[in-house]
Amino acid sequence: MPEAVYHSSPNIMSGAPVFIGTRVPVRTLLDYLEAGDSIDEFLEDFPGVKREQAVQFLEQAAKALLGHAA
Repeated sequence: MPEAVYHSSPNIMSGAPVFIGTRVPVRTLLDYLEAGDSIDEFLEDFPGVKREQAVQFLEQAAKALLGHAA
């Protein structure tokens, strides 16, 4: 089982999923990418998020959407 890189708590950002150890919503990363920004730009603006967290989140999201098919 992969290590969790995000969590949700009603006491943090009204329960929005955030990267562990931060108050940065995972949605913010998706918004950056949707706007055409790079992961590097996101990480520059949110230095509390580690690159490994962002990449692992995207990998987990892809698996959730696409299943475990290669």
